[in-house]
Amino acid sequence: MDIKRFETGPRMSQAVVHNGTVYLAGQVGKAGSDVTEQTKQALAEVDRLLALAGTDKTRILSAQIWLADMADFSKMNAVWDAWAPQGHTPARATGESKLATPDYLVEVIVVAAL
Repeated sequence: MDIKRFETGPRMSQAVVHNGTVYLAGQVGKAGSDVTEQTKQALAEVDRLLALAGTDKTRILSAQIWLADMADFSKMNAVWDAWAPQGHTPARATGESKLATPDYLVEVIVVAAL
């Protein structure tokens, strides 16, 4: 079975497709903006990468969301709830973690079907 990689760099690919499944790298928003804007930007990147791989958010199987501070949970959820397609919401987990830089407030990782 073929493996397709999209936007491959020296450290990682932004998306990998194998056996009908799309795996995205963690997506973040622009450092320095608030959690609402970062969530919107990260989800826009999820949309873009899924389209590049040949699928969309209605096909997301699971999502992991990492927040730098769980105090931002409701703000992130407000953006997520407006973005997530009702009737097609994935399995999801959210946790708190230090992210790659203190400027990042949210990171979204998804796995989707083609």
